[in-house]
Amino acid sequence: MTTDDTSAPEGLTEAAVIAAISTVYDPEIPVNIYELGLIYKIAIGAGGKVAIDMTLTAPACPVADILPVEVADKVRELPGVTDVAVELVWDPPWTPERLTEAARLELGMY
Repeated sequence: MTTDDTSAPEGLTEAAVIAAISTVYDPEIPVNIYELGLIYKIAIGAGGKVAIDMTLTAPACPVADILPVEVADKVRELPGVTDVAVELVWDPPWTPERLTEAARLELGMY
């Protein structure tokens, strides 16, 4: 993750953004998208602007239009956020190795 929160509004931290993103779940997998490893970058800039790079488990994912919007909506609810830009990226491609240990345990992939 990359964060430039030196000029961000007080209280707007990477941890707060991660907590908001962690409330978003892939409807087909019972793990939040942060634990799935779908978030590649979080950048918090001046004036409360947040930029997020994320991916999906597959380019043909049926929720490709829904998840980025849901991520932006959740982050936009944080105090101090003035703008959210979520970019869907495909490089590097998502692989199961991006799963956190907690996600692996939840999915029985240990």
